[in-house]
Amino acid sequence: MSRNKLIRAYLLLVGIPLVFMIFVLKMGSGVSAGAAKVARVVPASVPPAAMNLFLLVLQVAVILLVSRGVGMLFKWIKQPQVVGEMVAGIMLGPSLLGWLAPGISHAVFPPASLGYLNALSQIGLVFFMFLVGIGLNPGELKGHGNAAILTSHTSIVAPFCLGSALALFLYPRLATPGISFTSYALFMGSAMSITAFPVLARILTERNLLRSRMGTLSISCAAVDDITGWCILAYIVVIIRADAASKSLWITVGGALLFVFVMLLAVRPLLAQFEKSFNRHGRLTENAASLMLVLGLLSALSTEWLGIHSLFGAFFMGAIMPKGTGFIKAVLGKLESMTVVALLPLFFAFSGLRTSIRLVQGQLLIYTLLIIAVAIAGKFGGTMTAARMAGVPWRDATALGILMNTRGLMELIALNIGLDIGVISPAVFTMMVLMALVTTFMTSPLLEWVYPAKLMVVEDETELEAQQVAAVA
Repeated sequence: MSRNKLIRAYLLLVGIPLVFMIFVLKMGSGVSAGAAKVARVVPASVPPAAMNLFLLVLQVAVILLVSRGVGMLFKWIKQPQVVGEMVAGIMLGPSLLGWLAPGISHAVFPPASLGYLNALSQIGLVFFMFLVGIGLNPGELKGHGNAAILTSHTSIVAPFCLGSALALFLYPRLATPGISFTSYALFMGSAMSITAFPVLARILTERNLLRSRMGTLSISCAAVDDITGWCILAYIVVIIRADAASKSLWITVGGALLFVFVMLLAVRPLLAQFEKSFNRHGRLTENAASLMLVLGLLSALSTEWLGIHSLFGAFFMGAIMPKGTGFIKAVLGKLESMTVVALLPLFFAFSGLRTSIRLVQGQLLIYTLLIIAVAIAGKFGGTMTAARMAGVPWRDATALGILMNTRGLMELIALNIGLDIGVISPAVFTMMVLMALVTTFMTSPLLEWVYPAKLMVVEDETELEAQQVAAVA
């Protein structure tokens, strides 16, 4: 792709949407928020009871059993297991268990006990975001050329602008009073632009596409998407929390900038010692693994104290860790199992307890379909168009759009942050959860349709023959 064509495509797919978004934010400045029409599923006013260890252990056991069972069922129908675990969390909430057996639901998950379950799930999320940061390697974007630049930026800007435009419609109808249109629109845009990097990587690995051109391009674009989306989300959290916090906005912003500089200039060089220790011992020692988790927790505490969110600190610490391939595999192999198997299902369950699909009916159902359509159009349509204009073949461009449309767990984390800080109402939270499920669920069957297994075998054989010919020559 020539330089002039790249510039024209960039202006068309990135520049014009950004101008449009500025116009949308200006239009929305005069719009008034409507009262949230759906009450919280989990009342925030319920006072916490004294910790009942028996009940907490029972809750954890039930959640792990159901999430593992449903996850295996979804894996059997060729869906990522994490999608089944997300569905299991919703099944344990008022959407199914609370509807079919309200007595059992209240006995196992009484509202007063959920604070302790939430605390455990938040610890699991801190560890998980630390691991996500470790797994991200934006440096992989280098070497993919113009296609990666144009596609990654468009896959952020297109859904972001469409999400912000959708806020013009949803804000006067479903916004929480006291939240500005700018904060609401920016959150909707960032939520639409997030890609589930871990789920995407797992799908590519299962289909042996991770090292293909399309696979590496999608992983690189997803990394850029997540970093950008989480930076925007951090900005929104700072703005909203500053109104209620004792610290001034300038202290929060200045502290955040100081935190970033210290992490990059002072902490990052010291983290190289972990990789040196790994290379020296040939394995990741228990002391090194423990110290890494402590550093992730300290980073999370720093951003939480600054008024941003603990998850951003954990993610940032992971992102600046050394990126040697062997080292990364060792860290993930050591720390991932306990986090993904034991702690993340607790987060899915707590999210499910805040979600009531039965509330989405009538007009709200139409709004949900609109949200899903906008999400698909922005992420799938924007990514596919940009990749095709960058010279990527139609099949690869379509597959790339399908993969980038995967939201999954990362979307769920962002939505819970939005609900916690009050930027979205419980109604919008439920509708966006459904959007995350739909866009993630559709990935595997659509990818199989575009890239069937038999086609992958043919391409592998062709590539092998080409390599053999080249070797003989």
